[in-house]
Amino acid sequence: MVKFLKPNKAVIVLQGRFAGRKAVIVRSFDDGTRDRAYGHCLVAGIAKYPKKVIRKDSAKKTAKKSRVKAFIKLVNYNHIMPTRYTLDVDLKDVVTVDALQSRDKKVAAAKETKARLEERFKTGKNRWFFTKLRYQSMGKCVTPSCQHDSTMSVLVRVATVLIEQKLMVQPIRPVQSEIGFISDVEERLGCG
Repeated sequence: MVKFLKPNKAVIVLQGRFAGRKAVIVRSFDDGTRDRAYGHCLVAGIAKYPKKVIRKDSAKKTAKKSRVKAFIKLVNYNHIMPTRYTLDVDLKDVVTVDALQSRDKKVAAAKETKARLEERFKTGKNRWFFTKLRYQSMGKCVTPSCQHDSTMSVLVRVATVLIEQKLMVQPIRPVQSEIGFISDVEERLGCG
């Protein structure tokens, strides 16, 4: 099997506190480790995206809006969605598995990651990585009359947005239209 979840691959976190956030793989563990017997990876991502800067903003306000908040996490392969992009930012020396062992090391690594990502943002490289992934509110089906909470509806919505923004390599399965795809999923969930 081809190993495509390699370091510097841009991914989107699908589960947990940082669901819907963009991240970059720092190190991958395809065969697992003694502690985690499943395929997982060490990711560094953006917890809080920079805001839009306009021309009339002062220098102080521009600096405040350009801030980035970073996170570091070990994530199961099932809980990330790879994109076709790679991000050539060097975080291997900063973000390590040892950095996650103690709180102080993790905070220091997150601060250094934040500094490197902010520098990348200010130079204007990889602008797509610093834009918020836009999708409808999580957890509810697309049909207004339905109040069905489902992980599947969240995945459908995220996949639809990724297809629209051309971040996914190809759709999950070939469909003729997005409306047909959404209605097909709603029928499976029993809310169509």
